Formats: sequence, C-alpha cells, structure tokens
Amino acid sequence: MTDDHITRAAELLKEHRESIDRLDAILVYTLAERFKHTQAVGRLKAEHDLPPSDPAREAQQIARLEDLARKADLDPEFARKFLNFIIAEVIRHHQRHQS
Repeated sequence: MTDDHITRAAELLKEHRESIDRLDAILVYTLAERFKHTQAVGRLKAEHDLPPSDPAREAQQIARLEDLARKADLDPEFARKFLNFIIAEVIRHHQRHQS
C-alpha cells in the first residue's frame, strides 16, 4: 500500500469512529429517556399494587422489535437479546419500587 492509501484509510477510520461515537451517545441518551419512563411506570405499578412484570406486553414488544430489526437489516436475534436485557433491568427496577 502507498502512503496515500494508508492516509486515506486512516481518514476513513477516523470518520467511522466519530460516527460510532455520536451513535453511542444517542444510544445512551435514548436509553436514559426510556428508563425515565419505565421508572415512572414502576412507581405507578407500585402505587396500584400491579405486578412488576407484564409477560403479554413483553412478548408483544419483543415481536415488535424483531420485526423492526428485520426491516432495519439488523439481526432480529440480537434485537431480541438486547430487549430481553432491557426488560430484565426494568423488571428489577419495578421490583425495587414494590419493596
């Protein structure tokens, strides 16, 4: 490879990494916003003595996210695992509100 190719590759790598960094920030802020709402749901459930988990809603959300993933050309299995991780964290928060 010539120095020009190496320089161009380094520039492209830098651009991709900058985009990844911006997207990571978007993900973090989006998750923070999502958890603000799920915390409010947890408090509401605790106030009205509702169970912390809603398996029917969770199944609907997983199916919805898998469909969105397919449309976005993202591995639906990854999307399902990611949402299951989030759901488990939300349920843990809701259980804490119940205590």
